[in-house]
Amino acid sequence: MNNVNLPGKGKSILVTGCSSGIGYDAAFGLRKRGWRVFATCRKEADCQRLIKSGLESFRLDYADEASIADGFGEAIERTGGTLDALFNNGAYAMPGAVEDLPRDALRDIFETNLFGYHDLTRRAIPVMRSQGYGRIVNNSSVLGFCALRMRGAYASTKHALNGLTDTLRLELSRTDIKVILIEPGPVTSKIRENSRQHFERWIDCENSVWADFYRRSLKPRLYDPKQARDKFELPASAVTAKLVSALESRSPKPHYYVTTPTFIIGFLKRALPIRAQDKFLLKI
Repeated sequence: MNNVNLPGKGKSILVTGCSSGIGYDAAFGLRKRGWRVFATCRKEADCQRLIKSGLESFRLDYADEASIADGFGEAIERTGGTLDALFNNGAYAMPGAVEDLPRDALRDIFETNLFGYHDLTRRAIPVMRSQGYGRIVNNSSVLGFCALRMRGAYASTKHALNGLTDTLRLELSRTDIKVILIEPGPVTSKIRENSRQHFERWIDCENSVWADFYRRSLKPRLYDPKQARDKFELPASAVTAKLVSALESRSPKPHYYVTTPTFIIGFLKRALPIRAQDKFLLKI
């Protein structure tokens, strides 16, 4: 392959949450296109695994401010002071009814899913302003613009991310820094598996008014391998394809939907009154 003709040749990108799923696929997919990928992970062991696979990797944990500063500083040091793009991707889910979520549980998930994104983005903007260009891509969710039962913690972080991202896009509209949202629906990843520890830590399911619902519906969804795959689920490469468009198109879209449910719900949010939307969403 002639590396000179690769679309991302000479460009650098910092990607978070690369231990598995969307971030993992994005890191390898972009590298194939010639991008210099800084594939970060929360755990050092995952970084070492990626390094053995040929990626540049170092630790960056959204919940740890020092690690964000160190990780971003490492990327900038390696490039000599520039960064073409940032893909904010790492996040986790916390299943449970809203009334069962302790305050500290929400504080915990917002630290990772929103405040960490914001911290890292604020570090990238001055670098991109100085060089005169850049792309900031935030990975949100269909739950960034709709609500589903038992997803209140995750949905609230993604709704907040959508609002913050859209505002930043307006504020940077007179620069050549493009701010973009990717909004997947069901995508193959470990997010459900990884959410179990947060459910077990924060939700007192046995003493909840939702106890029967947890036993009948939520726990089987979390723990039963037969329910591991969602209908209409797409592989992580579907997100990477949208990410490539967001990064390499001359005029990227502000929002990129991924998966059939995202397009359907996006249409229904525009077409139906709220009560009709609720009837539909209660069936999911």
